[in-house]
Amino acid sequence: MLHAAIECRSERYLRVDDKPPPPAWDAIAGVYKTGDGRFVRLHTNFPHHRDNVCKVLSCKPERDDVQRALMQWKAETFETAAYAGGCVVAMMRSHEEWLATPHAQKIEKLPLLTIEKIGEADPKPWPKGDRPLSGLRVLDLSRVIAGPVAGRTLAAHGADVMLVASPNLPAIPWLVIDTGRGKLSTFIDLKTEQGRETLRHLFASADIFSQGYRPQSLAALGFSPEDAARISPGIVYVSLSAYGHVGPWAGRRGFDSLVQTTTGFNHAEGHAAGVDGPKELPAQMLDHATGYLMAFGAMMAKARQAREGGSWHVRVSLAQTGRWLWNLGQLQGGFSTPDIKGEAVKPFVEKCASDFGELSAVRHSALLSRTPAHWTRPAMPLGSHNPVWPSPEVN
Repeated sequence: MLHAAIECRSERYLRVDDKPPPPAWDAIAGVYKTGDGRFVRLHTNFPHHRDNVCKVLSCKPERDDVQRALMQWKAETFETAAYAGGCVVAMMRSHEEWLATPHAQKIEKLPLLTIEKIGEADPKPWPKGDRPLSGLRVLDLSRVIAGPVAGRTLAAHGADVMLVASPNLPAIPWLVIDTGRGKLSTFIDLKTEQGRETLRHLFASADIFSQGYRPQSLAALGFSPEDAARISPGIVYVSLSAYGHVGPWAGRRGFDSLVQTTTGFNHAEGHAAGVDGPKELPAQMLDHATGYLMAFGAMMAKARQAREGGSWHVRVSLAQTGRWLWNLGQLQGGFSTPDIKGEAVKPFVEKCASDFGELSAVRHSALLSRTPAHWTRPAMPLGSHNPVWPSPEVN
């Protein structure tokens, strides 16, 4: 359990040539008060999100300027206007306030994750190999933490995972290093026909396609779940969203910190700590847990495909993971538990080479007696590999 908790904060413990992580947040990211006495959280780590916030608020990208501008807004009005303006923000709600929203009531009827058959195809036998996922090919179109953790997990058990990034989208370098272990990494520009044709070619022999973009983004480019099932019958398509695939917020952008704020976690933590305002969970827990649920769903759907045939769609969301975690209950006196650092972390860290330098990184926490989890490929900069699957003989 301790190892699992540590792995759910793997980005904090990563060291590159013994150097700690750089600052994790943009200068204006974080919590602010609004004119009605409520709190909002801004996520501005990507430049276009920061620029959109400043455009909506008509302010400079400086904390004092942002705070002055937000005092002219009511929190929920700003949240609505900000989303319409392409920002990624959240108003802090109590858990009770969240449950009263039309969206929470809509997704309350959903299970933790869904696995749905979306097309007909012959069964594809599970590949033979010396590791649980040997021979499986995974396309990983995701960024930040949850989706990349899913791909990293599948790679830890032997899958060939190819991270597909756009040369035109920003990334967070530290997270690329931490979640890139075990993966191939290639650039494909899906805004071009050549790029789309390259991805269709990779699709043709892929087993799993894992993506974390908003529901209509890939559909507009010809890679919806239904498109994927036509391109590659028998595919397992995994979709990650912030707030689920039904309800009025189904298309909303979101990150772990914002979903924590929206759904009541930050309010509950702040209340328990005696803080006037939001307080984060001690890990990006919605992200990490959702990543493992994505990997689990992908493996279960692939097992069904190998038995029954068909193409399959797995859906997972940060909000549904949050509901599950909330319902596990709160730990009384949790703030008296010391933080995990230093000597407590060392037994779960391994040294490994990478193209970024020597990594000290958290090992995968799954324990298998005959097929131990490990990564056979080093972390590499984005776009390091050609968009071509390795031959079955190459690890």
